[in-house]
Amino acid sequence: MSLEAANERPVWHVGLGFLVAGFLFAILVLAVKHSMSVPAIDADRATERVKDLAQIRAAETEALDNPGWIDQQRGIVRLPIDVALQMAAREWQNPAVARTNLIAREEKATAPAPVAPARPNAFE
Repeated sequence: MSLEAANERPVWHVGLGFLVAGFLFAILVLAVKHSMSVPAIDADRATERVKDLAQIRAAETEALDNPGWIDQQRGIVRLPIDVALQMAAREWQNPAVARTNLIAREEKATAPAPVAPARPNAFE
C-alpha cells in the first residue's frame, strides 16, 4: 500500500468514533445527574442567614434600648440614646462645668489600660 493510496481512503470512521464517544459521554452525564440528588445549597444558607440576621438585630435592639458596660474598669457605659440626650441637655445648662467634665471623661476614657501583673515563673 502506497502513501498516496492511504491518503485517498475515507476517514469517516474517525468522525464516527468521535460522534459515538460524545454520545456515550452525554448518556453518562445524564445518568449521573439523575442518579444523584443534590440538596439546594441556597435554601439552607438562606434560612441560616435569616436566623443570623434576626439574632444580630435583636442584639442591636438590646444594645440601643438598655444600658450596659462598655469598659467597666474605666467606667464607660452604654446608654440608650434618649437617656444620653437628656443627661447631655441637663449637663450643658452650665457650659463651663460641662466642658471640664467632658475633658476629664475624655482623659479617663483614653488613658492606657493598666498593665496586667506578670505571672510568676513556674520554675521560681
